[in-house]
Amino acid sequence: MSIDLKECLQHIDPSFLGYKEWCDVGMALKHEGYSPEDWEKWSARDSRRYHPGECRKKWETFREETGSIVTGGTIVQMAKERGFVPVGGGSGEPLGWDEAISYSGKSSSNGKIVDGNWLESKEVATPSDAGWDPRGDLVRYLEALFQPAECVGYVVESIEKDDRYIPANKGVYVRTAGELIEGLKRDPDIGMTFGDYNQVCGAWIRFNPLDGKGVRNANVTSFRYALIESDDLPIEKQNALVRELELPVAALVHSGGKSLHAIVHIDAKDYTEYRNRVDFLYRACEKNGFMLDKQNRNPSRLSRMPGVMRAGNKQFLVDTNIGKKTYQEWLEWYEEQDDNLPDFENLGAVWDNMPPLAPPLIDGLLRQGHKMLISGPSKAGKSFAQIEMAIAIAEGTRWMGWPCTSGKVVYVNFELDRPSCLHRFADVYRAMGIKGERKDNIDIWNLRGQSMQLDKLAPKLIRRAKKTKPLAIILDPIYKTLTGDENSAEQMAIFCNQFDRVCSEVGCSVIYCHHHSKGAQGGKKAMDRASGSGVFARDPDALLDLIELPLKDSHYDHLKVRAACKAIISCLDGMLSKGWRDDLGPDDFLSKHQLMEYCKNRSLPAEQMAAIEESVASAEHHAGHTTAWRISCTLREFEKPDDRDVYFSWPVHLPDTSGALKDVRPEIEVGGRIIQPRDKSDGSQKEKKTKEERQAVIDAYTVIASEKNPDEHGNIIVRIGDMVERSEEFFGKEMTKPAIRKKIDKFGDLIVKNGRIIPAEQQEIGDGSDEG
Repeated sequence: MSIDLKECLQHIDPSFLGYKEWCDVGMALKHEGYSPEDWEKWSARDSRRYHPGECRKKWETFREETGSIVTGGTIVQMAKERGFVPVGGGSGEPLGWDEAISYSGKSSSNGKIVDGNWLESKEVATPSDAGWDPRGDLVRYLEALFQPAECVGYVVESIEKDDRYIPANKGVYVRTAGELIEGLKRDPDIGMTFGDYNQVCGAWIRFNPLDGKGVRNANVTSFRYALIESDDLPIEKQNALVRELELPVAALVHSGGKSLHAIVHIDAKDYTEYRNRVDFLYRACEKNGFMLDKQNRNPSRLSRMPGVMRAGNKQFLVDTNIGKKTYQEWLEWYEEQDDNLPDFENLGAVWDNMPPLAPPLIDGLLRQGHKMLISGPSKAGKSFAQIEMAIAIAEGTRWMGWPCTSGKVVYVNFELDRPSCLHRFADVYRAMGIKGERKDNIDIWNLRGQSMQLDKLAPKLIRRAKKTKPLAIILDPIYKTLTGDENSAEQMAIFCNQFDRVCSEVGCSVIYCHHHSKGAQGGKKAMDRASGSGVFARDPDALLDLIELPLKDSHYDHLKVRAACKAIISCLDGMLSKGWRDDLGPDDFLSKHQLMEYCKNRSLPAEQMAAIEESVASAEHHAGHTTAWRISCTLREFEKPDDRDVYFSWPVHLPDTSGALKDVRPEIEVGGRIIQPRDKSDGSQKEKKTKEERQAVIDAYTVIASEKNPDEHGNIIVRIGDMVERSEEFFGKEMTKPAIRKKIDKFGDLIVKNGRIIPAEQQEIGDGSDEG
C-alpha cells in the first residue's frame, strides 16, 4: 500500500461501525503489516464499546483463507466515503488496482456533492424565553408528522443510569395526534396533556405512527420517517449540511444538547423498503461528511420532543418542511447532482470554432480513440486478421488495403499459449513480407488460462496500458471476457461500456472480435450476423463483418496456377542471375506451363528441377486449402466503402486483385437448409439482368421462407401466391402470378414445381397441386 492507513483511520469513527466492519479494519491492518496497537489506538475512540486488550486477543484469531482476505483497499474506501481524498485528487493511482474496493456507486464523484472545505456554518437561533411558545412547537410538530387519527408514542418518565438519563419505560402509545393537539390547545401546560417530565433530561417522542398495541417496529403503521442525528459536528454545521443536502425534512428539532434531530421523509411502503432507503440515506449523508448515529435507524425509535426543557436548555422546533417534499423527489435531485454528466452545449457557440476530429488510426475505417468490432464465423482467420492489424499499425503499413497510422499496440491474447502466440506473430510478419523494423511497437499480454470478466480485467489493463500509451488495444477473442448473458441487451450494454472506459482512460482505440450466430449468414445484413444481442453490432464505431464465399473448382484452378507461378518465380530468383526475367513477357509470368517450359529450355540441373517441382506441388497443395471472404463495413465516422473480397491463405489474408470473387454469393439458410445462390456470372441469361432485379427475387423468397414454420415433414413451403401478396413490398408494384413466375424463370436461382418455389439446387418436393 502506498497510502498511510493510519491517516485513513482518522476519517473513520469506530463508534459508527458494526462489529463486522470493525473486524474488517483489524484484518486489513494485519494484512498490510500494521501492528495490533494501531488497531487498539483507533478502537479506543469508541469509548462506549472499547475494552482494553480486546483488540490484541481478536488480532490473534485472524487467519487469511481463500475468499476471506481483507486488504487495505477496504479501509481506503471507508475513508473515501467519509470525505478522505488521496494525494493526487483521488484518481486511484496510489491505490493498488488488485485491492478490495467495495463501493459500487454509479458516478465518479462517489456520492459526494458537498465540499466540507467550503461549507459555511448556518446558525441556529435559540428562541428567547419571552418569545418561545413551547406548546406551539409541539402542536406544529404533531401536525407536520401525523394524521389526527394516528396513534403517537411518547415517553416523559426517565431514570438515571451510568450518569445519564434514559427513558424509564415504553411510555404512552394509545393516544391519537388529534387528541394530543386538542389537549394542547385547551391548556398551555404541556404537562397537563402529556404528563409531567423531568426538566433535567427532557422528554421523548416517536416520529412514526403506531397501532396502539406496542412500540416495536412491528407496531409501526406507516414507515414514513427516519431520524438523522449526529453528535460529532457543531450544531451550525449540522444545520448547514441538512440544508445543503436538501434533505426532505418534515421537522427539525434542537435536542437541547449537542445535536439537531432531523425527521426525514422516507415514504416507504413496507419495512424492507424502509431499511433500504434509510441505508442509502445514511450512506449519502456520511459520504458528505455528515457522520450519523447509526442506532437511530429503527422506525420505532424515540426522538427528542420539542417544547420541553432539558438541563436548562430548550428542546425546540427549529423548522418544518424544509428541503425536498418527498424521499423520491430528494433521491432524483441527489442523483442529478451526482451524475457527473456534462452540461448541454450550444451549437451556435462552437459553430465557428469546431473541435478537431480525432485523427484516423485506420484511414477510412477507424479514428484514434474509437472502437472496432470484427465479426465472422469460425475459421475465418479473425485472430490472424487482428495480428495482421497489430503489425500494420506497429509498422505503419496497410491492413486489408487500408493505410494505418504507426504507433504502439497492445495485443491481449486470451486463447493461445505464449509460444504459439509469439510464433504466430513471426509467421504473419514473414507472410506479409515485412522486415519488422518497428516490432518494438507491439506489446503482447498473454492471458491464456487467466482470462476474467471484462469489468474485473479493465482496471488491470488500464493501469498497464497507461505506462506504454498505445494507439490501439486489441482483445482476442472477446468471448473469454463476457460478463452476463450475451443475448441480454441490458447486460451487453453494461459489458460494452467497459470498452468505452478503456478508450477514455487510456486514450486509445479498442479493437475486438466476436463470432457469428450458427448457420449460413448470407441472407442477413452484416449488422445482424454477430451472435447474441444486437448491442454488439451497434455499439462499436466500426463494424467489419467477414462472410465466407463458396469457391468452385474453377476458382481453385485459378488459385493453384497463381500459387505455382509464384513458387517457380521464387525458385528461379534464387537459382539464376537477376537478368533472367528479361527473357519472358508479362503473360509468361501468369502461365505455369510457360514458366515450366522456360525452366526446361534453360537446361537446369536435375536437382534444381526437382526442387522447383517440389515447391510447385507444395504451393498448389496450400492453395487448395484457401478460403475466400467478403468484408462488409458498417461505419459511424466514415462513408461506407464497397465490400472488399479477400482470400485467407494461411497465415494471412490477401486481397482479390483479379476480381475473381466479385460475382460469388455467400450461402444462405432457409428452414434449416443451406442454399448456395448461383454466381452472377453463371449463364448468359442472368448476365443480361440487373443486380437489383435478381436480388429482389432472392430477397422475397428468403424473407417469406424465414417467416414460415416447417410442415409435418420439416419442409418450408413458399408458393407463388405468397409473393403475389407481397409483390408491392419487394418489387415496388402489384404483380400477377404469371408475372412472378416469369421473373423466377428468368434468373434461375429458384424454380417452381407443383406450385411451390424452391432453390434450384434443392431436390423437388411436390404435393400434386399446381399454381398455389
